[in-house]
This record gives sequence, C-alpha cells and structure tokens, in this order.
Amino acid sequence: MTEDQSNQLESILKQQDKLVKMWLEYWKDYSTWETWQFWAIVFMLIIPLIIVIFAIDKSKAFHIGFYGFNIHTWFTYSDAIAMRTSYVTYPFQAIPIMPVNFALDASLVPVAFMLLYQWCLNRNKNVFFYGVILSGIFSFIVKPLLVSVDIIQLNKGMNYFYLFLNYLLILVLSIIITKLFKYLRKKRKTFLHSNAH
Repeated sequence: MTEDQSNQLESILKQQDKLVKMWLEYWKDYSTWETWQFWAIVFMLIIPLIIVIFAIDKSKAFHIGFYGFNIHTWFTYSDAIAMRTSYVTYPFQAIPIMPVNFALDASLVPVAFMLLYQWCLNRNKNVFFYGVILSGIFSFIVKPLLVSVDIIQLNKGMNYFYLFLNYLLILVLSIIITKLFKYLRKKRKTFLHSNAH
C-alpha cells in the first residue's frame, strides 16, 4: 500500500468514526424506545420471527429457510447500497449502528416471502407469479405507509416503482439460487444412490 493510499484510507476511517458517533447521538436524541416508531420497528422484527417458528412446514424447513435466507441476504445488500448512497434513509432505528433497517431486511420481508414460498410449494402454485404480487404489496402499499409515518424516506429520485423493480430482481435471484441448490442436492443424491449399487 502506498503512503497516499494509506493516508486516504485513514482519513476515510476517521470520517467513518465521526459518522458512527453522529448516528448514535442522533439515535439517542430522536429514535430511542421513547418513540412509537422504535416500538413499531421492534414489533416488525420480533412478530414475524415468532410467526415463522410456528407456521413453517417443519418437513421443508431447510428448503424454505434457504430461500428466506436468500431473500434476507439480497435485501440487506441492496438496502446497504441504497443507504450508503442516500437513496433510502431510515430516520428511526431499533439498532442504531446497523446500516440498514434490520427489522425489514432480517424479519418482515424474508418471513413474508418464506411463508408465501411455502404456500406455493404446498399447493403447487407458481412462486414467481405470487412473488410478484407480494412484491407489489410491499412496494406500493407497505412502503408508502412506512414513508407516511417517517419510518422510511426516499431521496434523490428513488420511488416505489424502483423499489418494485428491486423486489423483482431479488425475487428472481432467490428463486434461481434456491432451484440451483435444490438441483445440485438432488444430483448428489442420485450420484450417491447410483454408486451404492
């Protein structure tokens, strides 16, 4: 690493430390348990996780959980990019040092998509078709509601249609990756079964 690179990196890290301190101060002033928004976010985090524990089909828990983890991972990545570039802001947080809305990315959205995925598997329905409907519900009903109560802010031209496209991209990626891993698992079982004879 050159001296210039090292100096620039050190400068960025100092600014990052300042930003973290500023976010913590902001959280203490405006976003603690004394606000109803804090509790709304906590409930968005806890309630879906409790529901999924009781509602998940235990015989397909690994498969459905893998799909849900895909949804969670891609949403966390896209949310982190949107936050870092200031296209999306969360004025209220349950966990102040998280760069994303943890309740949405780790609980509400993945659990909703997991339960829909389970419903589609158990009834032989088209996951993509119903996923598009759920994406529309989140993009054009849930997100506008969260914007109206200042839990989310959209900036720099970000709008609900762009959010919808993001949901669709994540839906497609999660379905493809889940199907790929399911195929690889089936292929491995077939390979092991054929070698056993």
